[in-house]
Amino acid sequence: MSSTLSPSPGHTVVRAACPHDCPDTCALLVTVKDGVATEVRGDPEHPTTAGVLCTKVSRYTDRTYHKDRVLYPMKRVGKKGEGKFERISWDEALDTVASRLQTIAATDPQAILPYSYAGTMGLVQGESMSMRFFNRLGSSLLERTICASAGAAGYKYTMGTRLGTDTEQVQDAKLILIWGGNPIASNLHFWMRVQEAKRRGAKLIAIDPYRSLTAEKCHQHIALLPGTDAALALGIMHVLIAEDLLDTDYIERHTLGFAQLKQRVAEWPPQRVAGVCGISEEEVWQLGRDYGTTAKNGEATMIRANYGLQRIRGGGMAVRNIACLPALVGAWRHGAGGVQVSMSDAFPKNTAALQRPDLLTRQGVRPRTINMSTIGDELSRPAAPDFGPRIDALIVYNANPVAVAPESQKVVRGFAREDLFTVVLEHFQTDTADYADILLPATTQLEHVDVHATYGHVYMMANNAAIKPLGEAKPNTEIFRLLAARMGFDDGCFSDSDDQIAAQAFDRKHPRAADFDWNILKQKGWQRLNVAAAVFADGGFTTPSGKCEFYSASMLADGLDPLPTYIAPYESVASNPLLAEKYPLAMISPPARNFLNSSFVNVQSLRDTEGEPHLDVHPDDAAARGIVTGSMVRIFNDRGSMLAKARVTPRARPGLVVGLSIWWKKFAGDGKNANEVTSQRLTDMGNAPTFYDVLVQVEACGAPA
Repeated sequence: MSSTLSPSPGHTVVRAACPHDCPDTCALLVTVKDGVATEVRGDPEHPTTAGVLCTKVSRYTDRTYHKDRVLYPMKRVGKKGEGKFERISWDEALDTVASRLQTIAATDPQAILPYSYAGTMGLVQGESMSMRFFNRLGSSLLERTICASAGAAGYKYTMGTRLGTDTEQVQDAKLILIWGGNPIASNLHFWMRVQEAKRRGAKLIAIDPYRSLTAEKCHQHIALLPGTDAALALGIMHVLIAEDLLDTDYIERHTLGFAQLKQRVAEWPPQRVAGVCGISEEEVWQLGRDYGTTAKNGEATMIRANYGLQRIRGGGMAVRNIACLPALVGAWRHGAGGVQVSMSDAFPKNTAALQRPDLLTRQGVRPRTINMSTIGDELSRPAAPDFGPRIDALIVYNANPVAVAPESQKVVRGFAREDLFTVVLEHFQTDTADYADILLPATTQLEHVDVHATYGHVYMMANNAAIKPLGEAKPNTEIFRLLAARMGFDDGCFSDSDDQIAAQAFDRKHPRAADFDWNILKQKGWQRLNVAAAVFADGGFTTPSGKCEFYSASMLADGLDPLPTYIAPYESVASNPLLAEKYPLAMISPPARNFLNSSFVNVQSLRDTEGEPHLDVHPDDAAARGIVTGSMVRIFNDRGSMLAKARVTPRARPGLVVGLSIWWKKFAGDGKNANEVTSQRLTDMGNAPTFYDVLVQVEACGAPA
């Protein structure tokens, strides 16, 4: 099988992979005619993609050939934030960047900070040559926490690894809990399997404060208060134990700490849980009975726990509590049973070969680490003994922090510093790019080589370049190669080609990737890992005890409660009644269907479909404030404010407002987005942001349009 096909004269079809921050990581077929990509479609042979793409990626040529692509190096000529640039040569750009970095590094390289995340999930164009560069430089390290590190920590304390139910088995489940997610918008191929399970008689239950598109299509929607998921999981455990809906054999052989867990959950009867979660006591009882009875009948119960539920103070504990449930009922015995948060650890990535941390250890000093979720504060901190040098240079790639990072006013204030040298590698002039001193054109997925792990299925994925780079755009890898040469870094690893890097991506000594061969993967496009259908059917957890740990000594050693518990949100009546009196509405900002984080916001057709920034408000909350559908409303708290158009709808439960996100600021009428009101507080574990732990007030400020 070749990496390119020839379906008709003059056309070729190139095998590729979707690079975006989505669990589906679709296999793509890119049609090319006369050097131009004319169509992107899903590979019908790939078992997960099954020939289907989301609306966003099916229009990927719109993104690659967008009229606003950054195609040449540019330097700033206006004030920071104005977005005024003039074209320069690559030589001038590279010389300018290298000179500034060398000057700063001569005093202390820790004053230089990389800032990147999941603009591409590729192992080559993501963190390979870039990390080699920063490790060799000795810059500050970046703690990349902005998405899922809280849940990852809670899950790994319990299970030992980020591994769960295989998406390809889900259609065989008889009960599916979709907890804290909206897969119609963000996990389409999982949703396709769920729909098949529904056709086969499965019951679907959505657990979400918001009645999302997914929740509307489930048999039941449990609209709990934001940040109370951990309490609901404790309530389910209480019901399972009280009504003897347990798999005692699985508990005895494959778990640790059941006796202590039993004592803990006795403190959480459904009546208490209902009060905390803002739902009925009967909903708690029935959910526990549905979950336990289905398993007791020998049928598969599956939980898809997504990222929304972990973006609160107790987000790590919430995921931990949910991760305990399958072991209580023996759900792991079934291929379609258990829980999926992420499949990331299925992939034996050869991180040491990709990123070369030995380049850093050679220097004998480990640099400080900066948390990306608190970048607003960090950019404003002066040099200090407990902090180190002030951040004087920032290299941003695969990220748009001015739009995405919490507490926007502080982020903007930091990026606006005239004494901060900022370099941005980008496809478009994003909110962040407007603050760049040097703006460098990066290639899109159709223009470069990459290899991908995934976090929603178990296929290694290859991306072949379908077309030549447009304009003077260069892959991230090439930009960092050129910078390394300008900086005088002559280590051999900086000469590796993208194909050579891709060939090192997975550890072939690991049994799951023993068949990995980059040349073969390039030709086929995808290859399944050697992963069992039911990974924990016979235990095999990778915790210190080798069991699913209801009681975790590791958590105790890390200063955490070793048992499942409930941690109230920072901003709630329970934890801060005075704040709740001033700002009585909880706010969440889940992804809009037509955007992916801040990607695709500038594609006109997708933005037209999404409309404009809206705020969904429950009719009771709207009536109390004189708000009607179409009103302009101001959403505010002590951190900031934003404007949006109101949609009065029962999809938002009472006491909750919902602003689907995340908009580029420049495309919002007031130049602001939901992160004006979010905080930089971090989660209980994993040092992650608390995007959905927010209280606001809302007021009408204009007549309906």
